[in-house]
Amino acid sequence: MKVQTGRVSYLIKFLAVIATGFAAGLAGMALALLLHAIQHFAFGYSTAHLIDAESFLQGVSDSTPLRRIGAIITGGIVAGFGWWLLGRYGRPRISIKSAVSTPSSPMPAVTTTVHVLLQIITVALGSPLGREVAPREMGALAGGAIARRAGLNDDEIRILIACGAGAGLAAVYNVPLAGALFSLEALLLSFSWEKVFAAIVTSAIAAWTATLALGNESQYHFVSAELPHSFLLWACVAGPVLGLAAWGFRKSTGKARASVRANWQMPVICFLAFVILAVLSLYYPQLPGNGKGPVQMAISDELGYPHAAVLLGLKLLVILAVLRGGAEGGLLTPGLAVGGLLSLVLCAGWQLMCPGGDALSFALVGGAAFLAASMQMPLTAIVLVLEFTHMEHSYFVPVMFCAAGSFITCRILEKNYAY
Repeated sequence: MKVQTGRVSYLIKFLAVIATGFAAGLAGMALALLLHAIQHFAFGYSTAHLIDAESFLQGVSDSTPLRRIGAIITGGIVAGFGWWLLGRYGRPRISIKSAVSTPSSPMPAVTTTVHVLLQIITVALGSPLGREVAPREMGALAGGAIARRAGLNDDEIRILIACGAGAGLAAVYNVPLAGALFSLEALLLSFSWEKVFAAIVTSAIAAWTATLALGNESQYHFVSAELPHSFLLWACVAGPVLGLAAWGFRKSTGKARASVRANWQMPVICFLAFVILAVLSLYYPQLPGNGKGPVQMAISDELGYPHAAVLLGLKLLVILAVLRGGAEGGLLTPGLAVGGLLSLVLCAGWQLMCPGGDALSFALVGGAAFLAASMQMPLTAIVLVLEFTHMEHSYFVPVMFCAAGSFITCRILEKNYAY
């Protein structure tokens, strides 16, 4: 009887893992389609097809100035009033990390769903923040609900919440391995056969499910170049510099979020932040959106060094401005964009001493290293960029050295200098 009961228990857990993968995949797919629909309608491009070869940057660049300003300012109004009203009348939000650490306190379904939709709507309307938190939250919400419905214990609920979050990331970006690593490295903070199995299965199912509607294309188009021998030296030297910059990025974005006050000032400040973004977008259409456009330009060698420096400063400005206004969103793709642009600037100085190598390789490796430190997840960041770009194995050693130097430098600074 005990053997039979044990088999039933394993079957229930296995079915819960599969259900979480499908739920996260469907949620990620639906959110991505909603994002594309709003983007296409707001900026007036590719209105006949939600999934199209025309990028968001192309759509923004081709839109009329009036339409561009109108869409972005609308995003500011939605962000300011939306999060102000949600904070005032909604139940207190529970973050994914809090839900993982305290599985007895479930994420409130209505508040979390509204929070997710506000992120998708505002990013679609030009917010410079990332869209990856929304599917992670929906995946975590689904994982927790499925685990509780299946009668699992607290430790098993914790695992499914974390795996649901990673599966949401895997679905929206088609990065199954990075999604699994995110669950283990950033949320569960440990590895065991049971956790690894659940993370891999949920992320693989979620990524596959999302491709049924979103396609199986990689996020970025990158052509690997032959790396000079001096490139490894640059990776070692640039790592600590990027770690210092990532520490400053974490500190400044944390302060901007901590300065938000959920009162009448929130809609006003948020509106002004998006007005600044709207005006700047007339001259720099790369600024609206989560940063995918600038990253693609950086790794396609389409940016000169002066242009990259200007975009870097303005991208930081608008990210901090909207965070200070109370807008919510992720910092994954924005962090990759900031790191890639900063790496181009560093590349300009380096090539005065050691000429050689394509600028796109500097942007890719440096962007990955910056992301590893700014998000405090080195393994996930490396694999994420690998799945984003399908880079060749010759890049692995420079990426790992650069990411290690960046991550360690950032950790040392955080331990010795409080926020």
